[in-house]
Amino acid sequence: MSGGFEGSFLGASDKISPQAIMECKICWTPYDPAEGDDYRQVDPGTAFVDLPQDWSCPNCSAPREQFMVLEDPGARDATEVARLDALTARLVADFREIWHAKMRDVPMVNKLLSVEAVGFRMVDGRPLGVLISPWFMNLVQLPGEGEDWSGLEPGAKELLSFPSGEYEFIHNTREMIGGYKACSLFSPMGEFTSQMQAKEVARAIMVALFDEKNRAESDRAADIRAAREAELTPPADADEPPVLSDAPTRRAVISGGLAESA
Repeated sequence: MSGGFEGSFLGASDKISPQAIMECKICWTPYDPAEGDDYRQVDPGTAFVDLPQDWSCPNCSAPREQFMVLEDPGARDATEVARLDALTARLVADFREIWHAKMRDVPMVNKLLSVEAVGFRMVDGRPLGVLISPWFMNLVQLPGEGEDWSGLEPGAKELLSFPSGEYEFIHNTREMIGGYKACSLFSPMGEFTSQMQAKEVARAIMVALFDEKNRAESDRAADIRAAREAELTPPADADEPPVLSDAPTRRAVISGGLAESA
C-alpha cells in the first residue's frame, strides 16, 4: 500500500489520477478503475473520483470517504505537484482579493460559493484547470515553466485545441498570478446550490474536455446552452434542491459553457 491517505489525500481528490487504485480501509476491498464495479453497475474505465456520490464499498458498504490510495500509476511527481500547488494558490489568492475588494456586495454573486481551483494538471507543459468563484466558473490555462505571459493583451482572444474540440480563451493579467488565459464556462453562478455541486461539474468538465467522443455535433450555440441549462433546472418540488447528473454530457457542460464567452 502506498501511503495512508484516507479519503483520497484527506479529501483532495484532485491529487490522484484517473488510474488510481483505491482500497477500503475497513475491509481492504480494492476499487480498480480498469475493472469498474459490476455489483454497482459501474463501467470499466470509471475513475474513483467519477463514481456516483452514493457509491459505497461493494463488500462492506463503507462510504467513499473510507477509501485510501493503494496504487496510483498516473500519480504526478512531487516537483510537479508542488509547482501546481504554488501556482493555483496564487491564482486563488488573486481572485479572493477581487471577491473581498469588489464583488462581495454585487447582486449577481452566489454567496454559497467560494474561490477554489479544481482539477489543475499539466497539459502540454502548461497548468490547466477550472477556477470556481461566486460569480463565474472558468477554464484557466497558466504559463509553462520558463514562459513569461506578463505581456498578454487583456481581452485578446485565442483558440486552443483539446481532444473534444477548439475553444475560445481570453487573455488577461493579474498582479499575483501574472498572465493567464480563461474560457468562460458559467456566469453568473446562480444555478449552483453548493460548493460541492460546483466542484462536481468542474471535475466533469476536466474529464469531458479530453474525450474525443464529446466533439460537438453542431455549432448551434443556443441549442447547446439550452441543453446545459436543462441539467441545472430545479425540480417541480421547490423544497428539493436541483440535482446535477453524475456525469454531465459534453453538450450540456463542455460545449454549452465554452461555446459562448460571458
